[in-house]
Order: sequence, then C-alpha cells, then structure tokens
Amino acid sequence: MATKPVLYSYFRSSCSWRVRIAFAIKGVEYDYKGVNLLKGEQLGDEYKAVNPSGQVPSLEIDGMKLTQSLSIMEYLEETRSGTALLPKDPKQRALVRQICEVIAGGIQPLQNLSVLKAIGADRKTEWGHDMIAKGFRALETFLENTAGRYCVGDDVTMADCCLVPQVYNANRFQVDMSKFPIISRINTALLELDTFKVSDPVNQPDCPEDLRK
Repeated sequence: MATKPVLYSYFRSSCSWRVRIAFAIKGVEYDYKGVNLLKGEQLGDEYKAVNPSGQVPSLEIDGMKLTQSLSIMEYLEETRSGTALLPKDPKQRALVRQICEVIAGGIQPLQNLSVLKAIGADRKTEWGHDMIAKGFRALETFLENTAGRYCVGDDVTMADCCLVPQVYNANRFQVDMSKFPIISRINTALLELDTFKVSDPVNQPDCPEDLRK
C-alpha cells in the first residue's frame, strides 16, 4: 500500500491553504502535520530538516520533500489523476500561471508574517491593507480579461486555489472588497464548492477551537 503524502501546514497560512485546495480538487488523501507559525515551530531544527527555508507548506511525497505551493500544485497536476488544475490549451495554462504568480509572487509575500514582524506592530495593519489593495487593483484588471465563472474561464484551476486564501487575508486587513467586484464574485462562487469548504482554515486539525465556526 502506497504511503500517503504528508503535508506540513499551518491552518491560516495562505500558501498551505492553496495546496490543501489542490489536494481536495484532485481527490488525493494526505496526512496533516501542523506547524505553529506563531510559536516559531517553523524555525526549529526539526522542521528545518524538512524545509531549510523555515516556511510552510512542505510536502513529503513519492520519496522526496517538496516546498513552495506553486511547485507542489504543479507536481500534483503532473503525477496525480482526478480533476485537472490546469487547462489543456497552452494559452489558457499561461493565463492561469500568470494569475498564480500575481498573487503568490506579487501580493502575498508583501503581507506575510515575517514581513509584518519586520514592519512592526504599529504599522503592520496599515501595511498589509495597502499591499493587498494595491495588488488587487492589478489583479482585478487581469481578471477583466480572463475570468468566466472562475479566474480563467469556467473551470476551477490553480489560479482559484490562490485567490480564495488571498481574499481571506484581504478581509483580515479590512480591504474594501466592494472595489473589486470580479474578485468578490469569483470568491463567492468558489466558497460554495465542497473542495474549498473542506480546505478552509476552520476545518483544519490545528485550528484553535475559538476560531471554528
């Protein structure tokens, strides 16, 4: 019997959340290992033996260790059957990857935990708000040209795996989502899907009880 993949995750990590959604879409079971970022567990020797970057997610799969959410999702797409995370058409695939990079490379890193700690308690909320709002102004324009029901056309893709966690962060930082109607519409549609519900932070084993719905 094949060993199940092991996902090292933090319930509210948007990068980990993307991968959880991808697993759900693919219908692949995995074991969950929580890494508490607020307690600094990602910086300990035990976890750094898994991921020297001291970040989540990390994935043990097929006898190797993978890090970085986009790389993990690409690997799942290439090695696991089930619902596709990328379209067949090369142009559409490129558009999906473009949206992924806009979020994963151009928005999320500017408001992640390590950056907010460096910014300081007095400015972190304002900083997070401004960085997400700036990124969403660009993302909304991209989506004007790519969106159907979801980010790229009418099928769920890797781009949608990236979108929902980032909207969650936008709400945490009190971004006015009425300014981003396409993002908001897509996010609402995605949250109705079972694959997104099961991947939600409140449904993860390391979510504190007081934060569960």
